[in-house]
Formats: sequence, structure tokens, C-alpha cells
Amino acid sequence: MTANPVSVNSNACLISPEIGKSLIPPAHPPLKLGVLASGSGSNFEVIAQAIQNQQLNAKIPVLIYNNPEAKAAARSEKYGIPSILLNHRDCKSREELDTKIVKTFQEYDVEWVVMAGWMRIVTKVLLDAFPDRVINIHPSLLPSFPGIRAVEQALGAKVKITGCTVHIARLEVDSGPILMQAAVPVLPDDTAETLHARIQVQEHKIMLGAIALIAESNRKYCD
Repeated sequence: MTANPVSVNSNACLISPEIGKSLIPPAHPPLKLGVLASGSGSNFEVIAQAIQNQQLNAKIPVLIYNNPEAKAAARSEKYGIPSILLNHRDCKSREELDTKIVKTFQEYDVEWVVMAGWMRIVTKVLLDAFPDRVINIHPSLLPSFPGIRAVEQALGAKVKITGCTVHIARLEVDSGPILMQAAVPVLPDDTAETLHARIQVQEHKIMLGAIALIAESNRKYCD
């Protein structure tokens, strides 16, 4: 007798640590987040919207983007957030770009740096300026499938579960202490596009959750 196939909810996920019902940490000065984005800026907008809706105790003094065609700049205008283009093509090295980023963030009194779809490898210049205060989001359950084309890597390996990770950035690409992860099932008919779309839904959740955790930790430290 053949068993009935297990029904899989394509939107199902498991987030660890669990996100509470409210993302708002106790009353405290909001975290000042400097955001780096290279593309559409969907993660950036999720953060900005949560702040606008008073779901997150933070503010974004400035967005930096490196691609002149990045849609993130238009999203920042929508929320009245200053955006600055620092085109990596105009820099002779990664260190030169990061030096400009650090200078800009310091001018805007940024406390934490959020790489929200930032497609550049960061250097010691940025990490030393914001020690243990640079976070990144990656579309896999790290340490599995680091680097580029993580979704395609997962499909190629024929794994049944993948997901996304928010972590503290280190010099080694896609390494560092993990703040939050979400697991996403891989369906038999998934393509890179369909799987990435479902992963991105969970990216938005854990990005907010990780920032809320940081805000709470910051409150306890300051208290």
C-alpha cells in the first residue's frame, strides 16, 4: 500500500529564536541604523515601514547604495530618508569604499550597520569602525551555502530544507555569530525564483526580529 504524500505548506517556516508578538522593545532611545543596499531595497523598506508603523524602536538616519540603478534609493525617498550613492566603481579598492561608508555613517551618528542586500565584501575598515555592530542577511541556513547564488546552491545539493540567516558580519564571507534564522522547505517543483521568493518572505521577518533583539540588548547594556 502506498502512503499518502505528506502535505507541505509552501509558506511554512520555523524561526529561531522565536519572534514575540510585538517587536517593540521597552521605551528607550531608538537604535540609529545605517543601511547598506545594492538592489531593490525590499529589506530596507520592511525596516523603514516597521519604524513608521511604530513596530520597531529604531530610526534610519541614512541609506547608502552602491549601484546607481538600485531601486532602494526610490524607496528611501518614499520614507523621507536621506540616501547617498557611493559607487564602488569610483573606488580603487574595497578599503577606499569602506572608508567613505564609515565617514558617512559617522557624520549621521549611526550606531549599527545593516547590510540589507549589500552585494559587496566588507573589509576591516568597516568592521573595525563598528565592532560587532554590522549585521548581514543571507539566503541560506548558514554555515550551509555561503557566498553567491546560495539558493541555486541549495537546489543543486537537493536539500529538503533551506532558509535564511541574520548574523554579525566578520571578515570571512557569510560567517560570524548567528542572531536569527528561519527554515524554509524546498518543494519538488521549486525553481531558483520561486524558492527565493519564499525565502525573502522569511528574510523580512527575521531582519526585524534581529533588530528588535539588538535594540533590547542595547537597552539592557545602557541601563
